[in-house]
Amino acid sequence: MTALYRKYRPQGFDEVVGQEAVVRTLQNAIDHDQVRQAYLFAGPRGTGKTSMARILAKALNCAGTVTATPNPDKTCHVCVAIANGTSLDVVEMDAASQRGIDDIREIRERVVLQPVEGRYKVYILDEAHQLTGAAWNALLKLIEEPPPHLLFIFCTTELVSVIPTVRSRCQTFVFQRPRLAELVTLLRRVADGEGIQAQDSALSLIARSARGSFRDAVSTLDQLAAATNNSIDAQAVLQLVGAVEEESLLRLCDMVVDRDTAGALVFIEELAEQGQDLGRLVTDLLEHLRHLLLVQHMGHVPESLPVTEETKELLRQQANQLPEPTVLRLIDLLAVAVDDARQGGDPRLPLELAIVKVTRPHADLSRESLAHRVELLESRPTGAGHAPAEAVPTQSAAPAFPTPVPAPSDLPETESSDLELEQVADAWQHSVVQAVRGRSIPVASLLTEATPTVLVGDTLTLEFPAGADFHRRQIAEPQNIGLLREALYEVTGRKLAVVLETGESEEGLAERDDEPMSEEDVISLLKETLDAREVEADAE
Repeated sequence: MTALYRKYRPQGFDEVVGQEAVVRTLQNAIDHDQVRQAYLFAGPRGTGKTSMARILAKALNCAGTVTATPNPDKTCHVCVAIANGTSLDVVEMDAASQRGIDDIREIRERVVLQPVEGRYKVYILDEAHQLTGAAWNALLKLIEEPPPHLLFIFCTTELVSVIPTVRSRCQTFVFQRPRLAELVTLLRRVADGEGIQAQDSALSLIARSARGSFRDAVSTLDQLAAATNNSIDAQAVLQLVGAVEEESLLRLCDMVVDRDTAGALVFIEELAEQGQDLGRLVTDLLEHLRHLLLVQHMGHVPESLPVTEETKELLRQQANQLPEPTVLRLIDLLAVAVDDARQGGDPRLPLELAIVKVTRPHADLSRESLAHRVELLESRPTGAGHAPAEAVPTQSAAPAFPTPVPAPSDLPETESSDLELEQVADAWQHSVVQAVRGRSIPVASLLTEATPTVLVGDTLTLEFPAGADFHRRQIAEPQNIGLLREALYEVTGRKLAVVLETGESEEGLAERDDEPMSEEDVISLLKETLDAREVEADAE
């Protein structure tokens, strides 16, 4: 039996869907006798490049007319032979397997022969980008100055891989991905023609899973018809292609809006128990977030988005509810899950971590999360009814010239929250020290020797190694300890008192505090200060 995608491939220009510009240009060229010697059809797979090449060959060789026609009859023996791939005047080659110079030499030997039945000898080279450089060079002269009866049509999915000297000798047509509505229309025509009972929602899911490929969409419909005895519903599509229902994506994002961490994690668990491919869930969720981002920036749902009419209104509503910084933050976090999946990892944990981090940003002390929380505050309109603001940093990143930050005693009181030593320890080097670095590179260099060891109430104890007492004494200077407290407030949202200790006893510390600075200490301090100034000068 013939596969459905071959049975229903377009046989004439009037049957082509979604490539109106290409069709119009080729028909006009035939009408005005301006057909060129070489064409380059480029575009994603399954968009009709080879089918268009065959239709052009029919238009040039149709036996139903004396001259070339933009409307071949499709029924003459020449058109039928071209459609079946048996025409002696239309030669189709797969450049993936016939890519060498010997294959091109064979073409050069045959092109001198006149057409057998039609008016043109047409060579269709599929996957043309896989031809070797030597093969392209052997074709150059033939493409530029071919016999009057010869026509080349190159089809490729990688236009950039075709050498410029060849592209300059061809008329190039770029095929576009079809819109969702066009795919659904085609699938409905095929389903009705084959007597397949298919729900509209099922056809929409098939079209969305095809990602702009006519061939993939019809092939999936063919497979589903065989699996369901010609009765296709949405659940069957989900089971076969692993696609995620739009309703599930909307529901998951609604939970992010409501900051329902537990509900979102339970929902992911339910999808996994139902056999949902979580890798596909991540990619579909990323596409959904992209749609939200487009709606937020354009103010309306673009017609090009592959969503149903019922979903457009829901998409518009959700775009107004989900803050743009949260959309961007979630996209960044889900990119990690995509990378893990590509390397063979399980995307479930990165997906769950992404959901937790965007629904509970106060639990994440990374600088990216702090920047996200600042953006959330800045994006909230004044006086609007929103949830109480969380404790957030006063700046999202270290500027070249740090913005003055009020001393902790002048900072407003914030809502108290549980803060664990482990959180401070985890955020110490990549968040706290970096926040200090934005204010003073030398002080940040001194703090790299410190380790948070105790957190009792609002008092944090930092311990320096026994050999780093010089660093401890410098940090104890009022201006330096002030910078540290400001950074701690920026990262944690808590005004913390700081106790500095070294690995030695209190008596040893007291004795050393009374001692004058040694020569080695002075040299070390000067060296660190000069190094820090060089870094700052380079940064400027």
